[in-house]
Amino acid sequence: MSWLMDEVMQSALTGKKNVLFAVFVSSVFLFGCSSSPEDVEPIESQETTLAPSDSSLNAADNLRINNIADQTSDDVTQVGTEVYDPFESFNRAMWTINYDYLDPYFVRPVSLAYVNYTPDSVRLGVRNFLANLDEPFSAVNNAVMGNGGKALDHFNRFWINSTLGLLGFVDIASAAGIEKRDKKEFGDAIGHYGVGTGPYFMVPGYGPITLREGADIVDGLYPPISFLNFWASLGKWALEGMEKRALVVPQEAMLEQSPDPYSLTRDIYIQRQNYKAEVADDEVDAEQEAYIDDYLDDFE
Repeated sequence: MSWLMDEVMQSALTGKKNVLFAVFVSSVFLFGCSSSPEDVEPIESQETTLAPSDSSLNAADNLRINNIADQTSDDVTQVGTEVYDPFESFNRAMWTINYDYLDPYFVRPVSLAYVNYTPDSVRLGVRNFLANLDEPFSAVNNAVMGNGGKALDHFNRFWINSTLGLLGFVDIASAAGIEKRDKKEFGDAIGHYGVGTGPYFMVPGYGPITLREGADIVDGLYPPISFLNFWASLGKWALEGMEKRALVVPQEAMLEQSPDPYSLTRDIYIQRQNYKAEVADDEVDAEQEAYIDDYLDDFE
């Protein structure tokens, strides 16, 4: 038994992805036999819906509502091209906990307090330092995806900012003209070569995740991420999460106006995952793409 505990403790040191992946896998087995989506009572936020002709919605909103109305659900819900939500019953219950309780009473106020009361210079330095930790695995994953130029940018940014930029607290690379790019995780790399997102899952207290994201555990094998212990990784995740939560405050009204916030969030999240994986879609809906542009811009 002692050797088993040693292995568990060692795995915890690889960071948050290990923990989330373990939660995800165990929950799949625990809730795999949950009821079908049509057995779920509507969540409170769905009780008041907007008609497609509501004047407060633009054309893209109306199109989104019509698409939701046209969807049919069986034991497994398939939306769009690659949204696979077999645990919708459980996911909607977790959405209610996250959206109606954890977010308004904890996540949102804590995030806004951090953003509003932390000096901008301190926040900028922390953001730069944390982003610099991601550069090495982003370089590797871009190389795997065939993005040689982007991989080189990530590599150059890392060594320049780690040395001249005081361990990354100062973004010297951007000042030198090296573009700051989105991080690429291993799940994005394998998604680029045709691996689907897999089942969608709503983790209580964390938010959405897909099975493919479990592959991101590979990114924890590269330094300097591999040098972080569990608590350092948790701190990195929390600080980045507060920054991202504050960014989406302007989008709250759009989410509240949606007749089905859960479905809207799920669809946008999956499209974001495919965007990061640079998945080509031959059937692009211009109106739908315009509808999610604001969401994608917040994560750049």
